[in-house]
Amino acid sequence: MSATLTKGGLTATRRRLLGLLQEINFGRIENLTVRGGQPVFDPSPRVVREVKFGADHGPRPERAIGDFALKTQVLEMFAAFDRLGTGVIDVVEVKNGLPFKMEFAATVC
Repeated sequence: MSATLTKGGLTATRRRLLGLLQEINFGRIENLTVRGGQPVFDPSPRVVREVKFGADHGPRPERAIGDFALKTQVLEMFAAFDRLGTGVIDVVEVKNGLPFKMEFAATVC
């Protein structure tokens, strides 16, 4: 797992993904390319937002904070990216601005 424990210690593309997770709050990111363990935004992933009626569905307030300790879910997601190396994440499900689960296909040898 990465030794980075704060937002400020992330690469620019990982900070961008973290900000996107916090902006989505509830929903999913589809077709996210990862190269060398880093998220890539060209091509742009597809974002699907979930709107819960009667609930707060705006961006997370943490998005405006410059630096903070990363939650376990974020560290686990980036560790999974490091293990994957290069590939496409089919889906990253987002709940409360945090990665909840991800799906990707792998070839069995």
